[in-house]
Amino acid sequence: MPLIKRWALMHTVKPENVAEHSHQVAVIAHLLAVIRNTYFNGTLNPEKAATIALYHEVSETKLQDINHVTKYHNPALTAEFKKLEELAEIECLNTLPDKLQGLFGPLLVQNQVEPQYKKIVKAADLLSAYLKASDEISFGNHEFIPVKTRLETMLADFANDMPEVHYFRECFEQNCAVGVDELAKTPV
Repeated sequence: MPLIKRWALMHTVKPENVAEHSHQVAVIAHLLAVIRNTYFNGTLNPEKAATIALYHEVSETKLQDINHVTKYHNPALTAEFKKLEELAEIECLNTLPDKLQGLFGPLLVQNQVEPQYKKIVKAADLLSAYLKASDEISFGNHEFIPVKTRLETMLADFANDMPEVHYFRECFEQNCAVGVDELAKTPV
């Protein structure tokens, strides 16, 4: 995962790999689950959300990072990409000893992930990408402006039925963009 470059078809000022991205998504998914449980009467296990997020890109160890626009612009292509991703996930699962496969299937194979965890990880994935796009734009990389616009729309849709996404953005988004010196003096 550390060797797989994200955003491979785009210029990036600050390179990112799949391992870094998966870690960030895990942290955000954990926080979203905690927010849901604390403020919105949720019952998710934050540790489970974080663990699923750590593995959410396992197919990329076989397929590399596929550009969002390429993957989702045509429903027939999207369906085929999803089949390939599932094959890659199952192939990764099959590398484990038999006794572990039943435990890891619901973590590695996206079709086996419980829907509420899949959705919170997807929201965390979008937030991570949104923060990355915002970061790149702040460094003067205008190539990420359409990405940020697309992600804002997607996040607004998620926030409609996931108040924890709205809460995260209101409470934490601004601090995700400040430098260490500014963060040290910013009250949380």
